[in-house]
Amino acid sequence: MEPVAQPRTFSGRYELTHLVARGGMAQVYRAHDKLLDRVVALKVLFPELSVDQTFVERFRREAQAAAKLSHPNIVPVFDWGEDEGTYFIVMEYVDGEPLSQTIQTMGTIPPTRAAVIAANVAAALSYAHRSGVVHRDVKPGNVLLTSDGMVKVTDFGIARAINTEEGLTQAGSVMGTATYFSPEQAEGAAVDARSDVYSLGIVLYEMLVGRPPFQGDSPVAVASKHVRDLPPLPRDLKADVPEPIEAVAMRAIAKRPDDRYDSAEAMRVDLLRYVDGKPVEAADPTIALAAGAVSATTMMDAVNTTQAVPVFPGPRTDVAKSRRSRRPMLIALIAIIVAALAGGGALWATHRGPSGPLTMPRLTGLSLPDATSKLQSEGLKVGKVVQFPSSQPFNTVIATNPNAGLPVAKGERVDLTVSNGATAATQTVPDVRNLSLSDAEARLTAAGLTFKTVNAAANPNNLAANTVVTQNPAPNTKVAKGFQVTLTIIAAPVNVTVPSVAGLSVSDAGNALGQANLAVGSTSQACSDQYGRGIVISSNPGAGSSTAPGTSVSLIVSSGACQIIVQNVIGLSQGAATATLQGQGLTVHAQTPSSGCGAGNAGLVIAQSPTGGSQVNSGAVISISVCPAAPPTTTSSTTSTTSAQQG
Repeated sequence: MEPVAQPRTFSGRYELTHLVARGGMAQVYRAHDKLLDRVVALKVLFPELSVDQTFVERFRREAQAAAKLSHPNIVPVFDWGEDEGTYFIVMEYVDGEPLSQTIQTMGTIPPTRAAVIAANVAAALSYAHRSGVVHRDVKPGNVLLTSDGMVKVTDFGIARAINTEEGLTQAGSVMGTATYFSPEQAEGAAVDARSDVYSLGIVLYEMLVGRPPFQGDSPVAVASKHVRDLPPLPRDLKADVPEPIEAVAMRAIAKRPDDRYDSAEAMRVDLLRYVDGKPVEAADPTIALAAGAVSATTMMDAVNTTQAVPVFPGPRTDVAKSRRSRRPMLIALIAIIVAALAGGGALWATHRGPSGPLTMPRLTGLSLPDATSKLQSEGLKVGKVVQFPSSQPFNTVIATNPNAGLPVAKGERVDLTVSNGATAATQTVPDVRNLSLSDAEARLTAAGLTFKTVNAAANPNNLAANTVVTQNPAPNTKVAKGFQVTLTIIAAPVNVTVPSVAGLSVSDAGNALGQANLAVGSTSQACSDQYGRGIVISSNPGAGSSTAPGTSVSLIVSSGACQIIVQNVIGLSQGAATATLQGQGLTVHAQTPSSGCGAGNAGLVIAQSPTGGSQVNSGAVISISVCPAAPPTTTSSTTSTTSAQQG
């Protein structure tokens, strides 16, 4: 982790402090959330990708997929947004290191610790699967180990909802990390939760032996091995790997999804059985003994970043449906392979040149006839030839097995993967300038081309939104079928929501508007009985309104409590005076005057304070002086009493 050379604050809130990591499409920074005063992780999409709506959509989908997952083993997403054309995701900052770094440092992970780590990852995946999300990119780089021993899964960048068909990659390719994705993922087939189980099995395998089961010098070569090759047993690479944990790993990486654990939860339970010293449910891993009989050749690791990899055609090596039924055949196959290896070794020893064994020549980029001639001149033969979708010309070699630079025996057959020319046909780029994006898409699609969009920096001619301004390549250029044309368009304004600023000071209201990508416009004053002097009463546009970024928002600020002109109530009865003043929002206090009362004003208001016509605040107390009502007459009752006394 290194300090950033030029600190930057996103959305006026997230200040970058340190660069943590660099991935396939984004950089991860440690940042300070100034609003909540906490440390967060900021994943920032590369600027060159922020103009590509495909990557922006994938980035948005990562935030959306992770934000709806709340689990102790999943890194939570707090926020996402855009700042000056750069998109970012705000996540919990995890104080630790990726599992990939731990493996690199330690070489291997002790079996029990590896099982605990894998069980925690399985718990996270199980929760995601129950929420309808398949991760699709499980690998050591996306598993974080905290300083206090917690395990957290991150990067749902290519996660997909189960049973959906939407994709973000071009036809004939699949997004993922070749070293860890499943055979069905390599073939471009539908994936489900068991694909994540397979990837976790590869991660477990790597923790146990220090390397993944399939290696190659290119993603295509590794994809081929996932589909066609059986992995060596972990004990063949590291003799002290316990058989039970080996069985768990081998079941998880079975070629057929039906042969794996039914769910990540089932794998988690079996891993915990191993941790507790109980027998595991995984079958005896001898179904992979045939692979163990073949000594592995050390090769350069495939690129371990998430990327689009061509879909690799089958067939798989696991065409049989039953483990039990194929076990005798595999045992026989072991004997055949061992014999073949022995014979091959003798043949190799017999035919090696004066300077040692032959080296596989590099054939990629050659035509099939030239590659055939090259092999024959080296004393090698052409094996299976498989066609594969590619933008290379028809029958151009795009991969070989064995790979270039590896030792080979004289007379050995070399399998070739060649381009089928599906995307190599020449097309003429149509002129789509000044068309709407939908019309441009229709023309490009009809021509067998794809496109991506970038936003124009300005709109001097006031063109309508989503109008194509320029295109690259230029009209009438000859390109390969499926070529991606870059269209510069007038971006449609993305409105923002006006936040509520009532009850804030003018300064705080300005900060809130700034974070919402809005500006403070004019301010005006109005009295308010709810907010004190200098506090914002409301805004225009009002809170919750949708408006264009950069819009100026006017603020209405309290000048203090509203003033009321007191009504004159002298001469009214106490009840009428009280009703009148209370109707103005004032408080009434009645009192009896010491003088000034007589028969003519009995029961009436003879004075008030403040006087009528005065200005007071709402709720102010108005004192009124009310003369007592006239006393009732007592003549008849006195006479009646006298008569009674006389009687």
